[in-house]
Amino acid sequence: MNDQLSDLQQLAVDAATEKKAFDILILDLRNRSDLTDYFMICSGNSKVHVQSITDAILDKCHKTRNKAFDIEGYSGGVWVVIDLGDLIVHVFHKDARLHYDLERLWGDVPVIKAVGQ
Repeated sequence: MNDQLSDLQQLAVDAATEKKAFDILILDLRNRSDLTDYFMICSGNSKVHVQSITDAILDKCHKTRNKAFDIEGYSGGVWVVIDLGDLIVHVFHKDARLHYDLERLWGDVPVIKAVGQ
């Protein structure tokens, strides 16, 4: 496991951690996907918690002039996807994360950072 994070990855991890997100992972997709280089996956306990984590990430991005290209799922608060270009952040309600199990789907890619495990 490589603990070197880009500035954008560190920003997203820090924002999520400040809002008590848990099971934070960053997956290296550089050799597997043309869509993005990295996924960050984290969890919240409720719809409000998921939205709070998302708001914190977006706020830090705005303050550092990092542009979110798209945000999906915010109003539902079950699975929010934030497209930051080289990093796509998935903020899950804990039950939805278990259901969709992206870690299993991308199980053969390197884990760059695991926080709160």
